[in-house]
Amino acid sequence: MIALLSRRLVGLIATLAVVSLLIFAVMDLLPGDPASIMLGTSASPETLATLRHELGLDQPLLWRYGEWLAGVFRGNLGQSYTYGVPVAGLILERLAVTLPLALMAIALSVAIAIPLGVLAAAHRGGLPDAVASVFSQIGIAVPGFWVALLLIMLFSTALGWMPAGGFPGWGVGILPAFKALVMPAIALALPQAAVLTRVTRSAVLETLHEDFTRTALAKGLSKRRVLWRHSVPNALVPVLTILGLQFTFLVAGAVLVENVFNLPGLGRLAYQALSQRDIIVMQDVVLFFAALVVVMNFIVDLSYLAIDPRLRKGV
Repeated sequence: MIALLSRRLVGLIATLAVVSLLIFAVMDLLPGDPASIMLGTSASPETLATLRHELGLDQPLLWRYGEWLAGVFRGNLGQSYTYGVPVAGLILERLAVTLPLALMAIALSVAIAIPLGVLAAAHRGGLPDAVASVFSQIGIAVPGFWVALLLIMLFSTALGWMPAGGFPGWGVGILPAFKALVMPAIALALPQAAVLTRVTRSAVLETLHEDFTRTALAKGLSKRRVLWRHSVPNALVPVLTILGLQFTFLVAGAVLVENVFNLPGLGRLAYQALSQRDIIVMQDVVLFFAALVVVMNFIVDLSYLAIDPRLRKGV
């Protein structure tokens, strides 16, 4: 087990090192000069040169990459060109919105998809299977931002039950902040639940045809007990894989929904940094997203060992 963890950790560190280099190189290739964007077209060449020197833009690429990476290891992510504040503070501030939103969305997705997928597999060809199929097709076809607009029209404009957008902050109380995230979480969760329902149904159907399932039924166990005690636990590996991918998507890919609801999250921060050519913020936010994906994959790999003893035999 220790040898496996060591190999996975080495792979994680190597992956992050390669990803950080790619991120820095791609950001450097983006068109436009950050100094020119910050000062405007009317700035003199001397002023531009001074600002470029202050930002380190006149240094070689590898030197700037080394300085940036050293700062990341020290916890110093640099200063935002646009906001004039430390990037680490910006990310933590926006993460306080995005992380609860992602957790709410993934919890809602699991609460819908797992029971529906299991019921669809247990009643293949029946009404639950038809409901799951229709839900999956609609959920996959309809984009999250369109669901967000429908929710605003219904619950905010027509009924007045929920706020249409904005985030009051956790300092005003948990309930107002929670209410501001409910509709965005639903808009994010429904498409993810549609995908997870399909995966759960397919995984459970596959285990229902395994020898251990037929053996359990032959021993006299009820279908319900066999389903939840044997089939569902053995179907969790592909489900966990999708959940890991979905969580990283919900943290990193909620740009459209955050913009629809005017939420100050990480996705919106990345969009604003890109439009304002704030390279420091872009580099750090994209590196955070990449690190999140790598770490989540590492956690999912370890969870496989916890739920499937067969995978531990070769460790």
